[in-house]
Amino acid sequence: MSFPFIIVCPMLKVSGMAIFPFILVKQKEFKLDEILIRHETIHLQQELELLIIPFYLLYLLNYLINLCRYRDHEKAYLNIVFEREAYGCENDSTYLRQRKFWAWIKYIQFSNHT
Repeated sequence: MSFPFIIVCPMLKVSGMAIFPFILVKQKEFKLDEILIRHETIHLQQELELLIIPFYLLYLLNYLINLCRYRDHEKAYLNIVFEREAYGCENDSTYLRQRKFWAWIKYIQFSNHT
């Protein structure tokens, strides 16, 4: 994937968000935050692999299942399979070059741990 289109969106409630084919960031300075941009670019890859709309449906479904499981928004969010991959690999500057297709699958968990 070529370098993503990054748009500054001050009304955003979070630091960054990937909505294919864009990365939205809350502040102009965040455009230079390599870890944030890598995290969101991982999401762009996930979205592309799942043909965009199914990604959002699976993301929401996974969040809702986690919310029932953990009864806590933060824990539910952090355990979304797509977030587990993005947070787990955001510090690896080589990850996007070596990332395998559907790499997020290995982050699926079936137990109540974490």
